[in-house]
Amino acid sequence: FKQKTAYEIKECDWSSDVCSSDLRIQHVSMKEIIEQAWQDRSLLQKPETIKTIETVIEQLDKGQLRVAEPTSEGWQVNDWIKKAVILYFPIRTMETLHAGPMEFHDKMALKTNYAEAGVRVVPHAVARYGAYISPGVILMPSYVNIGAYVDSGTMVDTWATVGSCAQIGKHVHLSGGVGIGGVLEPVQAAPVIIEDGCFVGSRCIVVEGVRVGREAVLGAGLTLTMSTKIIDVNTGAELPKGYIPERSVVIPGNVKKQFPGGEFFVPVALIIGQRKASTDLKTSLNDALRDHHVAV
Repeated sequence: FKQKTAYEIKECDWSSDVCSSDLRIQHVSMKEIIEQAWQDRSLLQKPETIKTIETVIEQLDKGQLRVAEPTSEGWQVNDWIKKAVILYFPIRTMETLHAGPMEFHDKMALKTNYAEAGVRVVPHAVARYGAYISPGVILMPSYVNIGAYVDSGTMVDTWATVGSCAQIGKHVHLSGGVGIGGVLEPVQAAPVIIEDGCFVGSRCIVVEGVRVGREAVLGAGLTLTMSTKIIDVNTGAELPKGYIPERSVVIPGNVKKQFPGGEFFVPVALIIGQRKASTDLKTSLNDALRDHHVAV
């Protein structure tokens, strides 16, 4: 049995002899078992259900399954995998864990074997078992939750958090204090997606399934939610919420809005230009902003 990559798994029929020869449990697909347990929680007592949930989490941990994955038609959310993550909690028991002098008391194990995985982990970075951290990733003191996917060459800087099921691309820089939101429920909800080559400035917050396109630059302190207005300052056009176009340079701003109690300012995201083709992919945030005559 040859393990499938994340991109091959999507098209794999888990009930077939080829794809599930050592994963099939009583000739019922993993997805079917998860869906059945989702509808009937009494099935969480059955050994085959427990084994299936544990197998899904193990494959998430190894990057062989993903909660969301890019396809030719855009990003696809695999709801049944999110359900497996949620179902993993009730089948776990509390235990005390130790990492040197540190003590934890939780249901979830921590990731281990970083050296073998080719991942640099600076004390006191923490990643939960069930999150995939690709070779070449650097974790400064930070936190990565279960179900997350962090691709190769990415830097998760000090006090940055990567929430449950968030998808972080290759060669992304999550600066200090960045908050990437997690999402487990509702299961249909898309996770936050930061695509390849993005630079996310210090203390940015990206939540609620927002997707940031390839090589975009987010200025420090920007907050992006599914209700945040996104405005192109060069045209005045308001763009669709929830998506930052590729290579956009974005800074926080505000606009006036009328409320019953008066007129107030609400935060918006301002696209001030595009990252120049001549700009090195490792450019600093300051350089990218200076390209567009923004004071830093």
